[in-house]
Parts: sequence; C-alpha cells; structure tokens
Amino acid sequence: MLIGRITVFLRLAEQHRQFVKDLVMNLRALAIALENRGYLASCYTCGGQMNSASFMVSMGENHLIRFLVSDYGITWTEMRDECELMKLEGAEAISQLQELADLLKNQVQPNQKPNQLHQEDLSHNLAI
Repeated sequence: MLIGRITVFLRLAEQHRQFVKDLVMNLRALAIALENRGYLASCYTCGGQMNSASFMVSMGENHLIRFLVSDYGITWTEMRDECELMKLEGAEAISQLQELADLLKNQVQPNQKPNQLHQEDLSHNLAI
C-alpha cells in the first residue's frame, strides 16, 4: 500500500513542476502584452528550467504589482508609495493575476495606441 502512495506523491510533484513552468510561460507572455500597451513590465526567470520567475508591472503613480512564483510558493504583492497594500498567496494570488489579465483584455481596443490606454482606470480597478 505505501509503495502506491509514494508513486502518487511523485506524480503530484511532477504535476506541480509542470504547473510552475506553465505559470512562468504565461507570466512572460503577460509582461510582453503589458509592455506592448505602454506599461513598464518585466518577467525574469532563474536559469533555463523555468522553475521560478519574478514578474513586475508599474501601474503608474508609484503603484507596483509584483508576482513571484517558484517551487516554494506563489505570491502577489501590490504596493503604492513603497507601502504594501495587499499580499496574497497561492490560488488567491493566481486569481488576482487573472483579474489583471482580464482588465487589460477588456480595456484595450485593438486600434488603441499604447499611450491611449487609461492606466489610471486600470490602476483604480486593481486598488483595494
């Protein structure tokens, strides 16, 4: 019986590694999309294995969002004027990241230029 359970844990560990890689790839894509719309955004990974990333985007007016992902955890931190407004972990952090992506998708028209995006509107929607 114990042998079967060990196999389950190995399978879960591999699924988690794949999940982190998928999340890192999506963070990279989101950073590129944000940059193309005029935001200061970046996504850095450590090494070529894509097992961790640091994603940051400036929402203007000293409003910064940082999303960290690694084998050790997932964290969303939102800051304004260098003060932490909100910190979420795990599934809640990923949900907030999806909200950011959805807001961006819904507010940008295909014919808008990056400087026409209303950053203050997006920033206001993400504020607490």
